[in-house]
Amino acid sequence: MGLLEIGGLLLFIMLLMLGGGVWIAMTLAIVGWIGQAYFTNTQPGLNLFSSFWETASSWELAALPLFIWMGEILYRTKLSEQMFDGLSPWLSKVPGRLMHTTILGCGIFGSVSGSSAATCATIAKVALPELDRRGYDKSLALGSLSAAGGLGILIPPSITMVVYAVAADTSVIRLFLAGFLPGFLLMGLFSGYIIWWSLRHPDKVPPAELPTTFWQKIHRSGSLIPCGLLIVFIVWVLVAGIATATECAAWGVVGSLAIAAAGRSLTWQNFWQGLVGATRVSCMIMFILAGAAFLTKTMAFTGIPRELAEYVQSLNLSPYGLIAVLVVVYLILGTALDGISMIMLTSAVILPLIEKAGFDLVWFGIFIIMLIEIAEITPPVGFNLFVLQNMTGIDSNRIARMTLPFFGCMVLAIVLITVFPDIVTSLPNWFMGVER
Repeated sequence: MGLLEIGGLLLFIMLLMLGGGVWIAMTLAIVGWIGQAYFTNTQPGLNLFSSFWETASSWELAALPLFIWMGEILYRTKLSEQMFDGLSPWLSKVPGRLMHTTILGCGIFGSVSGSSAATCATIAKVALPELDRRGYDKSLALGSLSAAGGLGILIPPSITMVVYAVAADTSVIRLFLAGFLPGFLLMGLFSGYIIWWSLRHPDKVPPAELPTTFWQKIHRSGSLIPCGLLIVFIVWVLVAGIATATECAAWGVVGSLAIAAAGRSLTWQNFWQGLVGATRVSCMIMFILAGAAFLTKTMAFTGIPRELAEYVQSLNLSPYGLIAVLVVVYLILGTALDGISMIMLTSAVILPLIEKAGFDLVWFGIFIIMLIEIAEITPPVGFNLFVLQNMTGIDSNRIARMTLPFFGCMVLAIVLITVFPDIVTSLPNWFMGVER
C-alpha cells in the first residue's frame, strides 16, 4: 500500500470514529497509534508518552490557560457586560450592531495572544453569553467566532509566523508587518458579511437602542476604560519587549482581577468559579493538542506529508497552477495536522518550488498562514470547532455549517492576496525597503 493510500485509510478511520461519537482527543491518539503500529517500525507507546509530555510541558502553551482564565474573570465579574454597554451606543446604527464585537474582539485579542485557540476560547467566553442575553442570532455569533478566532495567528505577533520565518530563512519583522493588512482585510470581509446578513434578516437583529447624544455616548463609554486600559497595557508591554506573550497573559489575569476588585464585582465565589471554568476548558484544549501532537508524529514517521509535497513537485505546474494545487494539499493536511507541523513537514520540498515559481517568500508565508486559518475551521479536525463545541455543547459539524459563509470570506481573502500581492508586501516594503 502506497503512502497516499495509507493517508486516505487513516483519514477514513478518523471520520468513522468521530462520527461514532468517540472523544476528539482519543480519536486523534488512536488514529496515530494505528498509523505507527501498522505502517512504521517505531514504538507507538514510547512516542505516545513523549508526544503527550512535550505538549504538556511546552512553555509557549503556558499562555493558553492564563488567557482563558482572564476571559473567565471578565465574564463572571460582569466586566464583559460593562464593555458591551459601552460599545452598544456606537454600534447601534451599524447593521448587525453588537455582533461586530466578535470580530473586533478577536482582532484585538489575537494581537495579544498569538494563538487561535486562546483567542477563540476567550472571546467566546466573554461575547457569547452577552449576545445570547441580548437576543442576537446564535448561529451567526458562533460562525463569526469560529472563523475570527484564526486572526490570533494572522495578526502579529504570532508563533506560527516565527516558525515559518525560521523554516524559510526570512525576516520575522517583515513577516509581522506583512500580516497586518491581510488581517484587517479579513476583519473587513467578516464584518461586511454580518452587515449583509443583518440587512437580509432584520427580524433576527435586536432593535436599536433609543437615540443618544454624542456626550451621552461618551459618558456610557466610560465603562470601556478599564478593559481598554488593560488591553492597551498588555499590547504595550509586548510590543515594547518588556514581557513575553506568556508573561503578558499573567499580567492580563492580574489586571482583570485588579479591575474586578476595584469595581467591587470580585467575590470568592466567582473567583473560584472562574478558576474551575478555566481549568476545565484548558484541560480540554490541552488533551486535544496532545492527541494532535501524537498524530503529527505519526505523519512524520510515515512520510505522508513529504510524499504529498513530492507528488505536487512531479506535476511541473505553472506558478498559479502550483498555488491552486497547494491550496488543496494544505487543506487536506489541515484535516490531520496543526499549522506549525504543516509548515515544518512540507517546507523542505515546497519552499524551493515557490522560489522557482517566482513568488515572494514573505507573501507565501501569509498565504500559508491563511490556509492554516481555514484548516482551523475545517472538519474533521477543525480545532476552533472543537473549542466551541466543548464550550457550548453544540456538535462541531453543526458549528462548521454555521461557519460556511465566513469560510467563503477567507477563500475570497486568499484570492485577493493572490491577485493583488501588494496587500501583503506593501507594508514591509514601505517600512524596510524592497528586498534585493
